[in-house]
Amino acid sequence: MNTSVLDCVELGPADAEYSVIWLHGLGANGHDFETIVPELGLPTDKKVRFILPHAPEIPVSINSGMVMPAWYDISSMDFLDRQDELGIRVSETLLRQLIEREVERGVPCEHIILVGFSQGGAIVLHTGLRYPQRLGGILGLSTYLPLDETVNQERHEANQHTPIMMAHGTQDPVVHLKLGELSRDYLQQLGYPVQWQQYLMEHSVHPEEIRDISQWMQGIIK
Repeated sequence: MNTSVLDCVELGPADAEYSVIWLHGLGANGHDFETIVPELGLPTDKKVRFILPHAPEIPVSINSGMVMPAWYDISSMDFLDRQDELGIRVSETLLRQLIEREVERGVPCEHIILVGFSQGGAIVLHTGLRYPQRLGGILGLSTYLPLDETVNQERHEANQHTPIMMAHGTQDPVVHLKLGELSRDYLQQLGYPVQWQQYLMEHSVHPEEIRDISQWMQGIIK
C-alpha cells in the first residue's frame, strides 16, 4: 500500500468548523456514502465538511486475489482468523494522515468525527481508540473491532470518554450480528460509552439508522 495521503471525495465548505471522515467498505469507494450526506439533515448553521476517502487497491485473498479497494486483506469469513495486522496498521496510518490534514486545515481534533462501514468501520474503531488526541466521535456501522487482543495495551486515554456509536443489522450475512455484539461488549467492559443500535436489515444502511446517525452527530456538532 502507498502511504501518501489518500484521494477523497469532499463535500462541504473550505472553512469547516467540523469534519466527518467516512470510510467505505470492501470493494466500494468514496462515492459510496456520498448520497447519504444530505439525508443526514445536519444543521445548516454549522460548517461541516465530509471527507470520503478511496481505499487503496490491493489483492483480497477471499476474492481469489482480485485487486479491489480494501482497507486490509481478508483470508476467510471468520474475520478474526489470520487477521491482516500489517494491512490494518497501514490503514491506521492513512486515517491518521487524514485526521492530521483536517487539523492543519483549521478543524480542532475534538471536532473531527470518524465514521466507517464494515471494513472501514473496523479501521475507524481500531484507529480511534489508539489516537493520542481527543476526537469528536467514533461511529462503526455493520462492523467489528479488529486486533482486539492489542486494544487494552495500545489504547490511548485521550479517547476513553469519546462518544462511540455502533449500529448493526440483525440479518447481516457478512459481518454477523454476534461479532458486532462481542465487540460492543468488550468495549463496554473497558469502560467506553458505546451507544448500540440494531435494525432489521442485512449488510446495508437502514432509513432509521440514518435518522439515528443524524441525532448522534447533532449531539456532537453543537
